[in-house]
Amino acid sequence: MRPPLDRLSEHARTWGLKVEDVLDTETSVIAFGTRDVNASENQSVVLKVIKQPGDEWHAGEVLAVFNGHGVARVYEHEAGAVLLERLRPGNPLVDLTLNGRDEEATDILADVIQQMSNHSSSKSSLELLQGCATVEDWAKGFDTYIATGDVQIPRDLVEAGQRMFGNLCASERRPRLLHGDLQHYNLLFDSERGWLAIDPKGVVGEIEYEIGAFVRNPIAQPELFLSRSTVERQLKQLTNRLSLDYERAVGWTFAQAVLSAIWSIEDGFAVDATNPALRLAEITRPMLQENL
Repeated sequence: MRPPLDRLSEHARTWGLKVEDVLDTETSVIAFGTRDVNASENQSVVLKVIKQPGDEWHAGEVLAVFNGHGVARVYEHEAGAVLLERLRPGNPLVDLTLNGRDEEATDILADVIQQMSNHSSSKSSLELLQGCATVEDWAKGFDTYIATGDVQIPRDLVEAGQRMFGNLCASERRPRLLHGDLQHYNLLFDSERGWLAIDPKGVVGEIEYEIGAFVRNPIAQPELFLSRSTVERQLKQLTNRLSLDYERAVGWTFAQAVLSAIWSIEDGFAVDATNPALRLAEITRPMLQENL
């Protein structure tokens, strides 16, 4: 594969981007700039080039399906690259939670999920579903972890998470295209269009699944979400606003927390009892209805 900066330059030329600044991150290179719409108008845009195939490789295709409903607009995209509208000022939702406004942040998430779900039954969405990962695909992470013999996560917790995940997969209601990582750092504010999602992973599942990533964030400040009262309040607020099943949302939150810890190990990080995802799993485990 060609170096990311070479691919960035090529896409900038092809898509008519006048680059003003470039940001190099661990997983991508991002160019900020403008492109001509017509003789009298320029668009402020962001070009994101993913360094290696992975979770965000098809982010442009996933975002394009939602056609600006609750997400940043996509102007051009192909595998590993996407040209987006630039969101200004682009403040992340995490700022609200860090400033004691998590109930407001939770309402904002509900609104974005509603906008996206209203569009996720479109023809383009249904076409993408055929080639998109499903939550059942992601559940394979449990088997893979168990096969390694790793003991960083208590075996009973892994098995409980796997059992819950499997039960929920087997009884899903109206699966649809989801963002897959809809949390505080992936929701940005635009002064004209409001709060919008970026950086989807893209996965097919029921809406209750979408809530899990939000509940286990902000990851940089785990003390803000690691209490049963906070988790219960967030889940009740979201399920009431979106007319979802509370018990299923609890189940997904627990099972995803265990799987999140597994993913951390896969990414090369050490995990112990202080890991925020595992702590969330221990908090939500007593809340489960095991017969889901």
